[in-house]
Amino acid sequence: MSSENAGFFEDGQVLLFDKPLYWTSFDLVNKVRIMIRSEFGIKKIKVGHAGTLDPLATGLMIICTGKATKKIDEFFSLDKEYDATFHFGKTTPSFDLETESDGSYPTNQITQELVEKVLLGFLGEQQQVPPLHSAKFIDGKRAYEYARKGIEKELKPVSVVFSKIELISFGIPETRVRVRCSKGTYIRSFARDLGLALKSGCYLSALERSAIGSYRLAGAYTLEKFDQYLKLMKQI
Repeated sequence: MSSENAGFFEDGQVLLFDKPLYWTSFDLVNKVRIMIRSEFGIKKIKVGHAGTLDPLATGLMIICTGKATKKIDEFFSLDKEYDATFHFGKTTPSFDLETESDGSYPTNQITQELVEKVLLGFLGEQQQVPPLHSAKFIDGKRAYEYARKGIEKELKPVSVVFSKIELISFGIPETRVRVRCSKGTYIRSFARDLGLALKSGCYLSALERSAIGSYRLAGAYTLEKFDQYLKLMKQI
């Protein structure tokens, strides 16, 4: 093991990763930590992330190592960009695929022209109610703890900003939309609100985060590529 290689991560690195589907954000951070420690024989190293992704989402996560973990707060305020797939005509309690459908609604009235018109109405600042199936705190507990017990709780709306909303492809039941928004925005809540605006139901069936500020998914490591990178570093 080279001390320079070990010090590279301890001195602090900002790494971009493509989070796999079904993994929690903690799963990815823990895996990256284990990979670095195992490859270079480092007993202890700080590793943290600069913003979570739901297990059912994929895409860009910023992971910081060593001294760079002190910079994590700087990334939280950056805008996020997502490619979202919305399923029209049904709703779920979690507004995504975490829970089973709890309602069906008509979709005959939904056209591409109507969707484009409605999406424009979401541009700018909005008051958005976060989903109960979320990590928001209510009376000292995570909101999802109440949701999983079937306990209804009211979450206060928060101010969010949509700076870009672009229709990628239209279809029934599924339509894809690219969204750029401020921190604290829940695309699942956007799915619920979109369904209401279309006088139908809607839930989020797939989500990929494509950018955080100027950082792009195209420059991110998969776990396989990061493993190759670590092995190359060790050889050098």
